[in-house]
Amino acid sequence: MYAITIPEPGGPEALVWTEVPDPVPGEGEVVVEVVASAINRADLLQRQGFYDPPPGASVYPGMECSGRIAEVGPGVTGWAVGDEVCALLAGGGYAQKVAVPYGQLLPVPKGIELVHAAALPEVTATVWSNVFMVAHLRPGETLLVHGGASGIGTMAIQLAKAVGARVAVTAGSAQKLERCRELGADILINYHEQDFVAELKQATDGAKADVILDNMGAKYLGRNVDALAVNGRLAVIGLQGGTKGELDLGKMLAKRAAVTATSLRGRPLGEKAAIIAAVREHVWPLLENGQVRPVIDRVLPMADAAQGHQVLEEGGHVGKVLLIA
Repeated sequence: MYAITIPEPGGPEALVWTEVPDPVPGEGEVVVEVVASAINRADLLQRQGFYDPPPGASVYPGMECSGRIAEVGPGVTGWAVGDEVCALLAGGGYAQKVAVPYGQLLPVPKGIELVHAAALPEVTATVWSNVFMVAHLRPGETLLVHGGASGIGTMAIQLAKAVGARVAVTAGSAQKLERCRELGADILINYHEQDFVAELKQATDGAKADVILDNMGAKYLGRNVDALAVNGRLAVIGLQGGTKGELDLGKMLAKRAAVTATSLRGRPLGEKAAIIAAVREHVWPLLENGQVRPVIDRVLPMADAAQGHQVLEEGGHVGKVLLIA
């Protein structure tokens, strides 16, 4: 088969489409013939040499895919050759085939194209596990999403609205904020021109955010705590703004607030399977009835993955960038 390899860390040009050995399914795994994959920021970090795959995972980038099951390994139940699926991966999505633990498979939702289903596993698992399983967003509460026009942001807006929450977003342009509004965002904040703490306070009559989904990390830590409501919950899922920040425990105590930080890629298989099961139960019906949909910025040939990485680095996209195998 062919896959995107990274012979040496570097810029987008470091991605090389080359022939490699086919994967073999292990115990509890299937091999998926990949139709499409999607680009995530973790892939950019891996390409740069900053984010190695977990032990035992494929060395090729790509943390989600859609396709058809080509082989079923020992110990697999509930899936058969030919099933159309999408999957959460620890790596290997930028390839024509990938081996996947069967607990990380999802059926393609009714009404969603097979190619577009590649945009779903990572964002739905990330948003559902953090916003709902960890931070317990409830109807009537306010969610603040940083990077509202990203793949994760566009999914977070829709899921929060589907459960009856109010949504505030930050984004870097009027065009991106308009797309967020179209998806249901109620409070629109241009982070280049506005202070999100002040804007959120004004828009909520001082109540602020019950839950914050943050992709920035250290750069936003202090202001995120300021933006939390009493009993607020901050879920950190990215470190684009650095890894080390100062946390004012006095403010945390006064607000009875909580800060969590999670990632998906390195979790044990059982934890991933539990998240995928929750996504299938709670998110898939919303996709199938049309309340929620994948937001696709563009679709590129997988051999042109370097172009897709450049798109993410430039930051002008809205939603997901897909790669067709």
